[in-house]
Amino acid sequence: MFNDFSMNASALPLLSHAKSRSISAENFQGEPNAGGRATEGTGAHCARKLGCGWKISPSYVIQPGEVFRMVDIAGSGAIQSMWITGYVGRDLILRAYWDDQEQPSIESPLSDFFAAGWTENEKGIFDPNFAQLNSAMIAVNPNRGMNCFWTMPFRKHAVMTLENRSEVPRVVYYQVNYSLMDVPENAAYFHAQFRSATPLKQGEDFVILDGVRGQGHYVGTAMHVGLNGTGSWWGEGEVKFYMDGDEYPTICGTGTEDYFLGAYDWDVGGEYRTYSTLYAGMFYVRAPHHYDNQMRFSMYRWHVPDPIRFEHDLRVTIQDLGWYKPGDLYKPRRDDIYTVAYWYQTLPTAPFPKLPDPLEIEIG
Repeated sequence: MFNDFSMNASALPLLSHAKSRSISAENFQGEPNAGGRATEGTGAHCARKLGCGWKISPSYVIQPGEVFRMVDIAGSGAIQSMWITGYVGRDLILRAYWDDQEQPSIESPLSDFFAAGWTENEKGIFDPNFAQLNSAMIAVNPNRGMNCFWTMPFRKHAVMTLENRSEVPRVVYYQVNYSLMDVPENAAYFHAQFRSATPLKQGEDFVILDGVRGQGHYVGTAMHVGLNGTGSWWGEGEVKFYMDGDEYPTICGTGTEDYFLGAYDWDVGGEYRTYSTLYAGMFYVRAPHHYDNQMRFSMYRWHVPDPIRFEHDLRVTIQDLGWYKPGDLYKPRRDDIYTVAYWYQTLPTAPFPKLPDPLEIEIG
């Protein structure tokens, strides 16, 4: 019988013995018959005249320095969707551990995991122009509703944590939906890794991902660029995939906007044009003037119809390249770059680079 592992529209009529579960601040363990039974929590004061079952515990307050174990699931199954809101900045770190590994397979600032890099303005508060993202795998909906639809299988145990690296408490609302079921033998494990350069050293490639060991497939890139310099178009850099011992890339693109499935600087009538589609987009620009200094861009590319498969290793890079003389001479740049790479692979997960200091990755 169909086991609910690979859901899509055509599978919806099929019956399954999978067990649907959901973890939230109203049911920390995701147990059956256990939701809405809290007697204390962040909503207790507002529900003081109503009692149990009336939104007693809709959220959780993560204290400074605390590592909150948001998800702890025993057994075999898959996380199928996640929704998080509240505080979603770069000083909350999301990690996931599959099947009792000590090494996380996901490690990223919470906001960047949901492709939302520019969540704060220059005053350190939430930007009122918070960028909406409409895609198949990640959606950012008004007002800061973060959603993820990557399937995340596990065979013995799944743990997700949120670490508060700030000096103040952070409130999060969340719901993690999953099914307990058998996982196919050939199902790999979901991974996500954050990297940044502020700024990138001129003439160096920005490394989106490296050090991957094992069989798997690359499925997505979220990228945020802050420009340091004026003059002309900045996005001539090529995205390159080095697989299985490559000296030169097996897959080499033609430019930044091309990799994100746009074209010609995203320029329509002298203005940048944003877009957000199922599998690719450039959905945010802070652009007081065309090609101005300190412009900010947000982009994503999901390789869902076209995963990039590798047998034993993978390295992904992008050049930070613009024009010195438009149409005549290239110039390497020194921009601020933040990325999250998404991929599936066999375990074990190789160690990730150490996350930058909180001040290093704070938006400048």
